[in-house]
Amino acid sequence: MINRIATVAVYVDDQQKAKQFWTEKVGFEVAAEFPMGPNAFWLEVRPKGAESHLVIYPKTMMQDWNDKKPSIVFECENIDETYETLKANGVSFVGEPKKMEWGTFAQFKDEDGNEFVLKG
Repeated sequence: MINRIATVAVYVDDQQKAKQFWTEKVGFEVAAEFPMGPNAFWLEVRPKGAESHLVIYPKTMMQDWNDKKPSIVFECENIDETYETLKANGVSFVGEPKKMEWGTFAQFKDEDGNEFVLKG
């Protein structure tokens, strides 16, 4: 039986810039980083201590990257605090947190324009 999500790929122009975004602005840690051909790495980041990882994959190595859009929701305990911290770290949000019947969420973008959801 499947017991966890191992990785989700996010396609980027510049892996080092993306690594800086996810580690310095969002607060993730590097889980793996191995050479993978010229000017590319197998790069995985994750929330500290989490089992699931994001693979930060170079667009240049995936011809159909534009057809593969991530749809990722990150859950947190205190969305207002997390929103303010990420915003102060320079993360670009699509709007303010929105309260819905099922919870509160806010959308943010990485530096390649990929959108993600933060849910509290």
